[in-house]
Amino acid sequence: MLIEADRRTFEAEVLQAEGTVIVDYFSESCVPCMALKPHVEELAKQYGDKLKFVALDTAKARRVAIGQKILGIPVVAVYQNGEKVEELVQDDCTVEAVEALIKKYY
Repeated sequence: MLIEADRRTFEAEVLQAEGTVIVDYFSESCVPCMALKPHVEELAKQYGDKLKFVALDTAKARRVAIGQKILGIPVVAVYQNGEKVEELVQDDCTVEAVEALIKKYY
């Protein structure tokens, strides 16, 4: 399951979460983001038993994105116990790379 976070819920869903959280930073106006989103949703179904999946629309939560040093999108980031440990940025956010990243933490 993919949880849609916003600026009010991001901290509780990601920064205060225990364990591993995969965050998909996107914007509806970002074509590569929207192409990637269904794949992330599918991966959330596949790997959601052990990993938490959260999506954040950066256009609606700009301060949160800046606070997390998200400068370009799409970004798929891995958080462990509230700390960002790894991320794929823009052109590196291929379906294959995202799945490989998720499998690494699964």
